[in-house]
Amino acid sequence: MLYVVATPIGNLGDITLRATENLKACDFVIAENPGYSKRLLEHVGAWPKEIIQFAEHNEQQVVKELTRRLKKQAACLITDAGTPGISDPGFRLVRECVKEDVEVVPLPGANAAIAALSASGLPTDRFMFLGFLQKTATKTVQSLQAAADAEATAIFYESPERIFKTMGYVANAFPTSQVVLARELTKLHEEFIRGSAGEVLEKLKEKPSIKGEFTVLISFKNL
Repeated sequence: MLYVVATPIGNLGDITLRATENLKACDFVIAENPGYSKRLLEHVGAWPKEIIQFAEHNEQQVVKELTRRLKKQAACLITDAGTPGISDPGFRLVRECVKEDVEVVPLPGANAAIAALSASGLPTDRFMFLGFLQKTATKTVQSLQAAADAEATAIFYESPERIFKTMGYVANAFPTSQVVLARELTKLHEEFIRGSAGEVLEKLKEKPSIKGEFTVLISFKNL
């Protein structure tokens, strides 16, 4: 059996009681980054525990063996932060488990996209999650245009290294859109930056440095 366990996106206090119980009870843990995940297991009292890495670089080598073990044992799949399988290699393990008739049980919890949307003030009745956008201006605009055509709030993740370039693409292609940047959600320096695409870009330029991952939300409606 495979438990897909959502973990905190920053504040360890956001771990759920059910997640804690399953992390303690499972036979082993499958993690994207074992060294990082050890800190969470120590926090919930589930350490020591066998941790097997499942990441982009080794998934093909370990997925079959993991699936074989999961037919007899129970494991928790966790990621560095948030819900496994969402813009995360864990989905390939889930896919293999479904294919091999291994029971998969979701344990819901933290998710950066939904947390940011709930506090954004942008329309929530229809949204489109785009994960990590492709890097070129053309591909970025095409992805966002799909959300605009669907009259949906676009949500995607962006790195601090690329946020200026991406916001420049948005400001050029969708100058009247309303943007919310959610940075460092649930952490000490959590921040929301709101305004038109151009205004948000100027606010970013005023900062002495840009750190932390971003969840970007864009509404194409006239609010």
